[in-house]
Amino acid sequence: MAINKEELIKDDVILYVDQVRKSYGKKRVLKNMSFTIEKGKIVGFLGPNGCGKTTLVKLINGLIPVTDGVIRVGGKKIGKDTKSMISYLPERTYLNNWMRVKDILDFFEDLFEDFDRERAEQMFFDMNIDLKDKLKNLSKGTKEKIQLVLVMSRQADLYILDEPIAGVDPAARSYIMKTILTNLPEESSLLIVTHLVSDIETICDEIIFVNDGMVMMHEETESLREKYGKSIDAIFREEFRC
Repeated sequence: MAINKEELIKDDVILYVDQVRKSYGKKRVLKNMSFTIEKGKIVGFLGPNGCGKTTLVKLINGLIPVTDGVIRVGGKKIGKDTKSMISYLPERTYLNNWMRVKDILDFFEDLFEDFDRERAEQMFFDMNIDLKDKLKNLSKGTKEKIQLVLVMSRQADLYILDEPIAGVDPAARSYIMKTILTNLPEESSLLIVTHLVSDIETICDEIIFVNDGMVMMHEETESLREKYGKSIDAIFREEFRC
């Protein structure tokens, strides 16, 4: 009698990915990708541009269908139930430039029952962002901060941030990382998707290296440093570069 691997998903696993494949016509983007993420973990999902990171994130969020394989969030199939469990920061903005910061707060409050408006307003106050400001008048770095605040002001089980620090200056990156750590609920998990390894390796409990649509390595951050005797960024550059 065949074993149903889904029945073996542990209670402490928030994200389960098993032999996931995704193809666009004849082009295979993901190739038998498998890994799990436990509750309460911060995981760096690292790899070069074009290696399949964003494609997997879209699959987890139900934005595109899986070609083959299984994805479960909190033991549930991707769908309405999992959407309420995930707070997702996409690689590209979906906010309109004509909107004021206040309009965006109204939008998120209407859309998500778990949105903590008071927390978001406090973070905007700390960053000197006026609620009357329009997005079109703000810098790229400030827009990145606004989107991050919105995502981290939800009470989610799994936070997925796709390239949250790409294209912003080093000072903004530092603030973004601090905001993430400060506002992450203790029992929630965080998947940070990026190719900027050096900026996020200090906060990650685990590292997943991805290349050519496959998981090349998945280990605890400290174990990797001890094994190779170097930083995660150096390991990535030397061992997993294209």
